[in-house]
Amino acid sequence: MPNYVMNAKQWGLLLFISFTWGLSFFFIEIILREIGPFTLVFYRISIAALIAVVWLYFSGKRLPFDRHSWSKFFVLGAINNLIPFSFISWGQVYISSSLASILNATTPLFAAVLAHFLTSDEHLTGHRIVGILLGIIGVCLLVGPEALYGMSSNVLGQCAILAAAISYACGGIYTRQLKDMPVLVAMTGTLIAASILTLPLVLIYEYPLRTTLHWNTIGAVLGISVFGTAFAYMLYFHIIRTVGATNTLLVTFLVPVTALLLGMLVLKESLSQHAIVGMAVIFAGLVAVDGRLIRKLLR
Repeated sequence: MPNYVMNAKQWGLLLFISFTWGLSFFFIEIILREIGPFTLVFYRISIAALIAVVWLYFSGKRLPFDRHSWSKFFVLGAINNLIPFSFISWGQVYISSSLASILNATTPLFAAVLAHFLTSDEHLTGHRIVGILLGIIGVCLLVGPEALYGMSSNVLGQCAILAAAISYACGGIYTRQLKDMPVLVAMTGTLIAASILTLPLVLIYEYPLRTTLHWNTIGAVLGISVFGTAFAYMLYFHIIRTVGATNTLLVTFLVPVTALLLGMLVLKESLSQHAIVGMAVIFAGLVAVDGRLIRKLLR
């Protein structure tokens, strides 16, 4: 089978996911001022799981109860939720959200390499490699060179974000194991499993019930749970089945773009020259990964 090519609707869904995940990095910085990273992950996943259960109930669908299905839920819940969420939250304790977004943008590169060896229909091609490298360069330019100053310190925080990127890449590929289930069923089971896996970490390493949260933190927790997890993952599970893991994880290139545009519109921040160049390079990378324009030019 040929590599997947996205249409306008799928690109639109990817943009919407990037918007919700762009907000998530902002929410994480607010939440970590009052609670620990494991507590943040547990709140985020468990609230999203509760929303998914209610959503599933009113849709008329039901969860499977066989051991085979739940073993897949727990594996995907670990590599697609627990591990990356925990590493990103923990890593942002030590490095800035700007540097975290740059390191997180390596996700499509890991996904492309892994998918080449682990799948039969997502092969590495020259235009894909060029596009992914352009995307990473564009993110670095967009966020700004000052974000790279912290690359020599806080190595553990940087390694945590890179580990999250690899885990996301593995999760995107493993999602194919649930392709025979309805999207909402797969998402709900995965979030429930991830919540169960996260709870012991919270109880062992942190004390969430002893913390009094301010209203801005509560709002950020609800925001990242409802929009950055429940709704975003519903779209994520849907689009990854139609365009593959590598294309879907290109969203990590778009997250800094949406974060920058939100800063302009909401916070009235100015747009620097390197940010404009960075966005142009990112979009050039996306065009290269898509491949259609390049093929037309070659013809």
